[in-house]
Amino acid sequence: MTTPTDNHDQTAAVDGAELLDEVRAVIGRYVVLPSDAAGVAVVLWIAATHAVPAWNCAPRLVIRAPEKRCGKSRLLDMADGLSHRPLMTTNASPSAVYRSIGLKPSDPPTLLIDEADTIFGPKAGDNEDLRGLLNAGHQRGRPTLRYDAGSRSVEQIETFAMAALAGIGMMPDTIEDRAAVIRMRRRAKGEEVQPYRVRRDGPILAELRERLHGWVTAHLDGLTNAAPVMPLEDRAADTWEPLIALADLAGGHWPRRARTAALTLIAELQDSTEASQSIRLLIDCRAAFGTAQALPSSVIVQRLRADDESPWTETPAPGGLSVRRLAALLREYDITPKNHRWEDGTQSKGYARDDFEDTWARYCPTDPENTSTGDTVPNRPNRPFAGHAGDGSVPWDGSNRPNDSSVPALTCDGTVGTDGTDHPHTAGQPICIGCRQPLTHDNGTHTHPTCETA
Repeated sequence: MTTPTDNHDQTAAVDGAELLDEVRAVIGRYVVLPSDAAGVAVVLWIAATHAVPAWNCAPRLVIRAPEKRCGKSRLLDMADGLSHRPLMTTNASPSAVYRSIGLKPSDPPTLLIDEADTIFGPKAGDNEDLRGLLNAGHQRGRPTLRYDAGSRSVEQIETFAMAALAGIGMMPDTIEDRAAVIRMRRRAKGEEVQPYRVRRDGPILAELRERLHGWVTAHLDGLTNAAPVMPLEDRAADTWEPLIALADLAGGHWPRRARTAALTLIAELQDSTEASQSIRLLIDCRAAFGTAQALPSSVIVQRLRADDESPWTETPAPGGLSVRRLAALLREYDITPKNHRWEDGTQSKGYARDDFEDTWARYCPTDPENTSTGDTVPNRPNRPFAGHAGDGSVPWDGSNRPNDSSVPALTCDGTVGTDGTDHPHTAGQPICIGCRQPLTHDNGTHTHPTCETA
C-alpha cells in the first residue's frame, strides 16, 4: 500500500531538469518560440505558478506580437494546460478579477488574459483600475481597499496572483516592467508545429501539469527560503527571482540558461522600448553637450530640436521645445540654469556639464560597448545631431568642433554666434552650426555646399 509519505518521497526525487526539459519539448510541439531565452522563460514561469505560496513577487508573463497569426494565443493555450489553477479570459472587469483572487487568496488562480490589446490598446478607453490591480498584484501584501456602504466598513481585497497577458503590440510599461516579455513572430517557411486540440491534447498537458505540481510543491519550503544569485537588480530581480530559484532547484543546465535568458530578454525589452520623455531628454542633453563644459540654454534647445527623429521639434505643440520647457523638465532632477559669462563677453542663462554628471550616471549610464565618446544613446538608433559627419557610425560628440568649450555658433539661419575656432570670418557674419564655417546668403537663403546641414 502506497502512503502519502511515499508519494512525497517519489515526487521529491524527480529529476527537475528532465521534467523541465519535457515541458519545453511539449510546448515546442505546438508553438515555435522566437528564441531559446523565450522558451526558458515560459517553462520557468509555468513552473512558478505551482509555487505561489513561496514567492514574494508574482512575475507577469507578457506574450506580444506585431501582427495576427504569430502564435501568441496558442502559447497562452499551453499556459492554460500546464499552469496551476488557470483562469482564462479574453476580457475581464476589475471587480471580477478581484473576486476571483479573493475567493481563495492562499491559493489564487493563474490569470490568463488573451486579446489584452483590447483592454489596454489605444482604443480601449480607461482601464486604470485593471492595470492598477495587475501592478499591485505583482508583490505580496498589496491589497486593494474598498468601502462597503452596506456594512459601513472598509474591505481588503487581495491582488497577489500570477498573470499572463497576450496581445498585439506593447502592453503598458508598468506591466511590462514587471514581466518576462516574449515577443512572438510569425512562423517561417519550414517551421512546422502540430495543431492543438483540447480534447485530444489536453490530457497530455494535464498529466504533465500534475507531475510538475507534485515536484514543485514537494520543495515549497526550500523555494520559500531560496536566495538565488541574481544577474539583475531592482524590479527586474524581483520579477526573475522565482524563475531563477526554480532553475537552481532543477539543476543541470537550467541555472545557466535561466540567467542567460533573464539578461537576454531584459536587453531585448530595453532595445524595443522608448525611454520616458524625461530620460530621453537627459540622454539627448548628454549628446548635445558633446565635449563642452557649459552651454547656453538656447544652444541646448536648438541642438535638441535639430534632431529630426527626436520629439523636441513637436513637444509641446506647436512651437517645439522651449528654453522655459527645458528648465521645467530638468528641474525634476534638481538641474537648474544659472547665469554664465561666455567668452564673447555676453551673459545669459545656461547649464554646466557638472550640473548633469551625477544625474547622467544615475539615470542613463553609458553603454559599455561605446565608451569612446561617452555619449551613446540607448533605446534608439545612434543617430547624430546636426554637425556630425553624417555616417551614423557614432553619436554626435562635438569632436569636429575645436575648442568646443566656448559658445558655439547658435544657428544656421542668420543668428550671430561665436564660433570658437580659428576660421576667419567677418564680424557679425553668421556661422554654420554644422561645421562652424561662415555662411553666405543670397536673396534671403543661404548656400553652403560643404556641409550637409545647409
